[in-house]
Amino acid sequence: MIFSTISKLVNGAKGSISASLKGVSDIGSETVDAVKNMINTTLKETGEFVSEGVSGAASIVSGAIMGVSGIGSSVVKAVKGIVRGTVEGFIEEGGKQEDAVRGAVGQSLYDAKELGVDVGQTAVEAVKGAVEAVTTVGGDTVKATKNSLMTALEVGKDIGEDTYNSVKNALESGVDGAREIIDEIKD
Repeated sequence: MIFSTISKLVNGAKGSISASLKGVSDIGSETVDAVKNMINTTLKETGEFVSEGVSGAASIVSGAIMGVSGIGSSVVKAVKGIVRGTVEGFIEEGGKQEDAVRGAVGQSLYDAKELGVDVGQTAVEAVKGAVEAVTTVGGDTVKATKNSLMTALEVGKDIGEDTYNSVKNALESGVDGAREIIDEIKD
């Protein structure tokens, strides 16, 4: 059952994002609404989206990234909107903030690596998207920032030492306050 739901989420996101963004020049702003609309539609169809937790959010991100990649648009430019739309939609539908942030940020980095996209810059955009989403829905932005940074670093380390260093350096220079939080995490 879990695999069929995840497969539906990935394929639904891929098709929905591809259709929503074809011919759109500024995919960044359009992506947030396209992902949120897709989440709402999927929830009505399956009713199980938020119960999948981290896997549900990750599946949406993976499908959306495949959809963006499939239409030839820049994945890095779209990641912030994909993560933001996923986290907002997931939380608005009753999902836990931490599940949404961890699933969306983590999966965006794995997909970036698989597609040969700059994982460090993807991490920066994913973290910014997660924090903006949590700010929009009125969640705990401090916790979201820390969770998204920790997730990005964990995934970077999982991918490899070079990727970890790239992600860490990109986050420290590209996300306000990241250096302090990363130093705090090490202690």
